[in-house]
Amino acid sequence: MPKRLSQLNWGLLVLATGLSSCNSPLSISQPLPSGTTPTPTATQRSTSGDLIKLEQSVHQQINQYRQSRNLSPLTLDPRISEQARLHSEAMASGRVPFSHDGFKGRVQALEKSLPYSSAAENVAYNQGYSDPARQAVEGWIKSPGHLKNIQGEFDLTGIGVIQNAKGEYYLTQVFLKRR
Repeated sequence: MPKRLSQLNWGLLVLATGLSSCNSPLSISQPLPSGTTPTPTATQRSTSGDLIKLEQSVHQQINQYRQSRNLSPLTLDPRISEQARLHSEAMASGRVPFSHDGFKGRVQALEKSLPYSSAAENVAYNQGYSDPARQAVEGWIKSPGHLKNIQGEFDLTGIGVIQNAKGEYYLTQVFLKRR
């Protein structure tokens, strides 16, 4: 039976610039049904239709949660999503560890076109679930640090989902509050 993986980015890291990110990644795996193996593929960029649907699903679920708490919905911004995809891709390929490494650089790259007053990031990875987006969002909601980001006073978001050859999904969500 495959090993179950479950890791969340627990905790909260607040930087002097007002940036925040959870500092413990979320990873959740479930055994595949008996006789099933993941189909190996190269690391897929989120331009794949299925991965874009997962990004949209994360966005929808986060906004549904926010609206259930009388919080304003987040607008999905393609510039932020591109930064999120780059980070998910780097983690999925092993170029960077499963972490928030480079968070400050990601949001600084966005500052040129999106001046912001605060930023945060949630990351997750999972494998073996039929709905990796729902699994990540449910894990984030159960984590105090991730939930703080989801409930934060942000107005923009970007989401990047990548799947690697092992069938692992890496998810990054960046939150920004415009100035």
